[in-house]
Amino acid sequence: MALMISVTGVAVNLAGGSTIQGDDVDYWIVPDGGSVSSVAVSVEGPQLGAVHETTARLQADERVTFATPVELQILQIDTDTTPEYVLAAGVIPPESGERLLGLPTNQLTPGDPHYADGEYTGPWTGEAIVSGAAAEIVGLEQGDTIHPARAGQNQTFTTTAIADGDLSGGVGPVPLIVVHASELQTLTNTARQDSADQILVSTNDPTVESTLAAAYPETQVLTRAGLGGEDLSTSSLPVAVAVAALIATVAIGTLFVATLVGLETIAAREMIAVQGALGISTSSQMVIVFAQTLTIAGLGGFVGTLGGVAGLQVLNVGATIFGSVSQIAAFHPALLAYGPGVALAIGVLATPYPAWIAARTDQLEVLS
Repeated sequence: MALMISVTGVAVNLAGGSTIQGDDVDYWIVPDGGSVSSVAVSVEGPQLGAVHETTARLQADERVTFATPVELQILQIDTDTTPEYVLAAGVIPPESGERLLGLPTNQLTPGDPHYADGEYTGPWTGEAIVSGAAAEIVGLEQGDTIHPARAGQNQTFTTTAIADGDLSGGVGPVPLIVVHASELQTLTNTARQDSADQILVSTNDPTVESTLAAAYPETQVLTRAGLGGEDLSTSSLPVAVAVAALIATVAIGTLFVATLVGLETIAAREMIAVQGALGISTSSQMVIVFAQTLTIAGLGGFVGTLGGVAGLQVLNVGATIFGSVSQIAAFHPALLAYGPGVALAIGVLATPYPAWIAARTDQLEVLS
């Protein structure tokens, strides 16, 4: 019962649309109609324009730790055998060397030198951080040259570092390389529009969200840690989680209470026989068993509900301590009635077995 209440609290949190938000509040600015549920790997969708100018304006806000556009493109890489494809992410590496899309950027030159105030004539760094999956597919080692297909002269990349990334596409690690935004824009002919798929803003101040919302018309501002939360809250997952917890609790609880009261009824067969000898009818004895079963189930439901509510607090405290997450489970007053209500339903379902045992008690056999 306590587990059901705790799991249902998590489902309530999901259904309520609460974002799972840590201490470092990262925001993504994405176009309306973009891929919200898979924003980290969305390509070929609506894009934002003039991203370098917008990023610089956001970066000037003292509340913002750093901001960077994120240009995502499927890049064909020429190899000695057959062409291979990787996901290329163009970013403006922050001076702090933060991880972006799961890969470190501390070995990339901070800023975006090739952009050169929109002229795209600055030095070509050619630096690339390569994920382990991409290195394996393309056959790269640190220091190797990466040859993008249809790249111009002196537009290759050098494998600056190979790092394990945590970006996954659902079937395993994504083969990813992280490069400077302007260099990827040059390769993919998006420099004229200075476009990118999203802008990532890192900040510890949630009041900046309104400023981000005003940066572009027809865009959405999403919290990085809560990207999955919006998708989950609009899907059937919260209901499925709550229903699964309910079914498991009812099944296990019914078997447990029926067995417990059934054994107690068997142990009390002599008393049942005496009651019959005193003129108490079988139906009255079954009512007594029914009341006994409901009492046991109800008390268990009350205690379990209190334990489940306490479990919600334990989950949230644990998430804060170990994951810097403020809330993963939410309390709703209806849970206080939900737990005992389910317990009483379990009591009703568990009654037939002990009642059947009581009805089949042979007075002569027991008392002889």
